[in-house]
Amino acid sequence: MTIDLTGRIALVTGASRGIGYFTAIELAKAGAHVIACARTVGGLEELDDAIKAVGGSATLVPFDLSDMAAIDQLGGHIFDRWGKLDIAVLNAGVLGVISPIGHIEAKVFDKVMTINVTATWRLIRSLEPLLIKSDQGRVLILSSGAARKCRPFWSAYSASKAAVEALARTWAGETQRLPLRILSVDPGATRTAMRAQAMPGEDPATLPHPSEVAAKLLPLVGAEQTETGKLYILREGKIVDYRMPE
Repeated sequence: MTIDLTGRIALVTGASRGIGYFTAIELAKAGAHVIACARTVGGLEELDDAIKAVGGSATLVPFDLSDMAAIDQLGGHIFDRWGKLDIAVLNAGVLGVISPIGHIEAKVFDKVMTINVTATWRLIRSLEPLLIKSDQGRVLILSSGAARKCRPFWSAYSASKAAVEALARTWAGETQRLPLRILSVDPGATRTAMRAQAMPGEDPATLPHPSEVAAKLLPLVGAEQTETGKLYILREGKIVDYRMPE
């Protein structure tokens, strides 16, 4: 399937590496102008070079997602320049630590919640007025199987991703009568720095490269994708309804 995003404006957070980096390249290859957000200036500059190499264009926005004022200003800057936003891939996140609940330092837990949950809500608030101006608004919010598995020692990360999925479902319900479509995405185990941090003994060669994940995400922001408020499980290749416990 060929996805044509010519003339579309797409924002990606966590764009300096991993899934965000390669998703930004896929969006640019499909014709979108990419607003690339990340903390690491060097990574964003490398991304800009990669996007130019495939004939695309990008605007680099270096900032930390803990800077709530910067998130609030982001929507205004996008409105002043483009007047709308067509695609948002909210990918940035942190793992925290793999540790018993009672052993997690408060500052670590707070950071996970700030970056993964509060910043996501703040981005939704900042970007929604722009997304509803699009005739084909599409949002992907990156989650994880940890949101539903709740494995021992993964409490902070699991809780943050469960919260993010709840935000996505609620937002989708509030906007279901609009052209805006919102999905949570569980990309599965991927060859990223975060995965290496969580599973230091794992052979990364056994995992999909983030470029493979990014290529499979691209159809989710196309016009043909009309589902909202659901979860895309990449390893199963399907969009599913959330199932409540009986």
